[in-house]
Amino acid sequence: MLSSNYNLSSLQTKVAAMPRLGLGLGLRHVHFDHIQQSWPAVDWFEAISENFMFSEGRPRHVIRQLAERYPVVLHGVSLSIGSSTPLDFHYLSALKTLASEINPPWVSDHLCWTGVLGLNTHDLLPLPLTEEAFWNTAERVRIVQDFLERPLILENPSTYLSFTHSTISEPEFLSNLVAETGCGLLLDVNNVYVTCFNSGLDPVDYIEALPHDKVVQMHLAGHQHCGTHIVDTHDRPVLPQVWELFRLAWQRTGGVSTLLEWDGNIPSFEECLAELYKARNFMGSAIPNFVPDFERHLVEKSPAQSTPIDFMVSPVMAHAELL
Repeated sequence: MLSSNYNLSSLQTKVAAMPRLGLGLGLRHVHFDHIQQSWPAVDWFEAISENFMFSEGRPRHVIRQLAERYPVVLHGVSLSIGSSTPLDFHYLSALKTLASEINPPWVSDHLCWTGVLGLNTHDLLPLPLTEEAFWNTAERVRIVQDFLERPLILENPSTYLSFTHSTISEPEFLSNLVAETGCGLLLDVNNVYVTCFNSGLDPVDYIEALPHDKVVQMHLAGHQHCGTHIVDTHDRPVLPQVWELFRLAWQRTGGVSTLLEWDGNIPSFEECLAELYKARNFMGSAIPNFVPDFERHLVEKSPAQSTPIDFMVSPVMAHAELL
């Protein structure tokens, strides 16, 4: 139940006032030593919330130290905002406590569901894009924002299947969610490319359909071609077509905070920083005619690494089909 203090206009004002932090990196434990020894010249960090919420050891100590020197955004992977299972207030309490300690510029998660009935798939599963799912998600977003006492920033997921009874496009779903709840958007440019490749959609149309003034942050990452589909693996440099799509997104959003994610085969901090700084080459030049390279590529020699998606809840997934 919402408190009497819930104020849509106030949330919208807070989202509009969120700072533009520059270029940031995802905080990964393999880089802890380097960061603490050199305090590198990076604009900001993004921390995976769950890696720090329930730890009082070194991870919690590190993030407290970083928050004294850099802006540190919290990015979650287990909120399961689109689920029909009741919200986990133990999880939300831990998240709120962490946020009170490090004072992040914002807190984000994904437009997805991660499990039901106490089971966690450890993957970011797509929603059926229906009116029913929309109103369920909107109510849950309002409850979370009311509990956290701050706007929630939601990211577009990478998707590999769709639901036959979906009636709303993903950009429309996100746009309506922003208008209804006052939340903000995290535009993952790589996820747009992956989803559109897998579904045969136009990534430019996707980005153009979003409310650009509600985008608070962008993500960049690498992916792998796996035959008929692309997998969002975060284990290699950003691909050229994603950089070109970022050029468009950068101009449309007016240059919001941008972050590089790297989660598999993680190179040195300096290599990650060099990859991040490639973004500067696409921050201001004219937008070319973007033509998606959606030819079906052969499977690469190195195997794709992704969280398994073979866990399915039969009644929920009965109307799903591969894109």
